Amino acid sequence: MTAGLLLELLSAVLVVAGTGFFTVGTLGLVRLPDLRTRLHALTKADNLGLGLVVLGLVLQAGSAGAAAKLLVVWFLAMPASAVVAHLMSRGGGLSAAGSAADGPGTPGEGGSGGG
Repeated sequence: MTAGLLLELLSAVLVVAGTGFFTVGTLGLVRLPDLRTRLHALTKADNLGLGLVVLGLVLQAGSAGAAAKLLVVWFLAMPASAVVAHLMSRGGGLSAAGSAADGPGTPGEGGSGGG
């Protein structure tokens, strides 16, 4: 095997693994019970998935500048997804009346139930 073929293979494996994490994050968004666990699964899986895809593309980048741009996109997307998930979590737990949408027994909100 030549070095170019190994590089192509490693790049393909990283991109496929990244799309696998995107798929798992999407399944978590659909299958998990409440907003906070959905957001947690989605942001963690998407950040790792994006990282693997970016690393796979960095191996295919034609120049150091193109590789640096890809890494900058990844490093900017990580804090942005964390901030967006936090804002959605804080805003999504409230109904139109301003009370907790899931009721007083929601785990992690100081209620007596959950478990």
